[in-house]
Amino acid sequence: MRALDIALEEWSLREPLRIARETFHLNRLVLVTLAEAGAVGRGECCPTGHYGETPASVIAQIESVRPAIEAGAGRDELAGLLPPGAARNALDCALWDLEAKRSRRTIWELAGIPRPQSVVSAVTIFIDDPAVMARHARRVADCPMLKVKLSGQGSLELERLAEVRNAAPRARLIVDANEAWDADLFTDLAPRLAALGVELLEQPLRAGADGVLEQVTRPLAVAADESCHTTEDLAGLVGRYDVVNIKLDKTGGLTEALRLAAEARRLGLGVMVGCMGGSSLAMAPAMVVAALADVADLDAPLLQPGTASTPSAMHPV
Repeated sequence: MRALDIALEEWSLREPLRIARETFHLNRLVLVTLAEAGAVGRGECCPTGHYGETPASVIAQIESVRPAIEAGAGRDELAGLLPPGAARNALDCALWDLEAKRSRRTIWELAGIPRPQSVVSAVTIFIDDPAVMARHARRVADCPMLKVKLSGQGSLELERLAEVRNAAPRARLIVDANEAWDADLFTDLAPRLAALGVELLEQPLRAGADGVLEQVTRPLAVAADESCHTTEDLAGLVGRYDVVNIKLDKTGGLTEALRLAAEARRLGLGVMVGCMGGSSLAMAPAMVVAALADVADLDAPLLQPGTASTPSAMHPV
């Protein structure tokens, strides 16, 4: 008999983290544990309000499939039980972990992909006054790649980016606008970003309002994040984007993430692997996808104080 346990973890962040649409002060993560025949599999997800998720709603989704999961439902059945999203992610990753431990095989062996190697992850510089962003960039100037969060404030965004570039002149740069731009701002800023050495621009336009990207010149690679959740989204992205950002909390787990990566490659799109909030437990399955990716952005555990210690609170539910 398989046993399912669910817990809510709360992590205070080192400092408030501001992106274009909101500011984060706390990570609230849902942890799933599956125990069966002496083996234990674990998975973690980060409910995302932008997609209508809360910890309570995610826990309710997991509880709704408890009978099927405890009766032995596997990853294939799970895809028919829950929609893509955080709840399915936690369960799917726990099922992968459980299967690997019961079979005494690695996840990459089970998935038939290359063994994950060390990867360079972007380190994020969040939105603030330009001088503050420069100070943060100087602290991590030796990191090979920085991801700079921007909003939609026109010339101020260039000032922010220029300050980061001056503070970290050798770092590779990615910019993430989190849907904050319109078509005019993209046309104005994208060439200037390219001139500052930015390699990749994530989701400049709002999901569902990004068709203009098919009609304008893209002077640098553009990645779909909010516009890309699962394999079903890919057909509408070809011609608009150059790269897709795969996050397990969007795909609903590792199973769909691997499928999405393979299909993106087939369609000629580059692959990035990213994350919502999360601890190293959530980054472990994302590292499996990183073995197939061009770019990794998995720095979420670095945003938590005392990342080697226990969470500030753990609430069994």
